[in-house]
Amino acid sequence: MSVRHLAAAIAVTLGLAACQGAPSASITSAPAPEQGRVLAFAQGACGGCHAVENNALSPNPEAPEWPLIVNRPGLTNATLTSWLRDAHNYPEEMDFDLDVPQVEELVAYMLTLQSPDYEPAIQ
Repeated sequence: MSVRHLAAAIAVTLGLAACQGAPSASITSAPAPEQGRVLAFAQGACGGCHAVENNALSPNPEAPEWPLIVNRPGLTNATLTSWLRDAHNYPEEMDFDLDVPQVEELVAYMLTLQSPDYEPAIQ
């Protein structure tokens, strides 16, 4: 292959790559191991009733999706932490207590679900 053909092939390849745009995050990156562990805990402890990820419906229609919870106006790290630390806030179905590290991990994960353009799922 001549240098001219090689240069043309490289130019075409770069041009096609530029047309593709940025790859989506879901394809190019897996959750960090720590976040994956917290998500697995959330799915096991809370996912029987709540949708614990974006774009999902809660298995229990009476249990709000976590994105709906964390996108409520005025919700902060402090308000969510306070609520989760007090088991008296939980409905009867939530018959367990969370220790402080679990609360902190869940709050940190839940706040990743906040989005300025959040739209509730239609049930």
